[in-house]
Amino acid sequence: MVAEAANGPTTPEADEILFKNKITVIPDILANSGGVCISYLEWVQNLQRYYWSFDEVAGKMEHHIVKGFHDTLALSKKHNVDMRKASMVLAVGRVLEAYDARGLWP
Repeated sequence: MVAEAANGPTTPEADEILFKNKITVIPDILANSGGVCISYLEWVQNLQRYYWSFDEVAGKMEHHIVKGFHDTLALSKKHNVDMRKASMVLAVGRVLEAYDARGLWP
């Protein structure tokens, strides 16, 4: 298993080789999602003028990251694609769902 710790460190050619050799790659978009998740949780707290304990924030972050990993892995297996493609399909699909539900902002 390879977890990308940088933005875009694996070439498309390397992705193909790793996938063919059944090496799971946790793509940068997923492996680096902790900071984005924490920023979102801070934003929610600030909007509500309510603050969670460290343990509550850590639990919420873990929930989101674990769910993201499992959702990506399931989509990867369902469509027999690498984790990068699955994560992008999942992300774009979620943006489309939000657009359908909320419309174009503002």
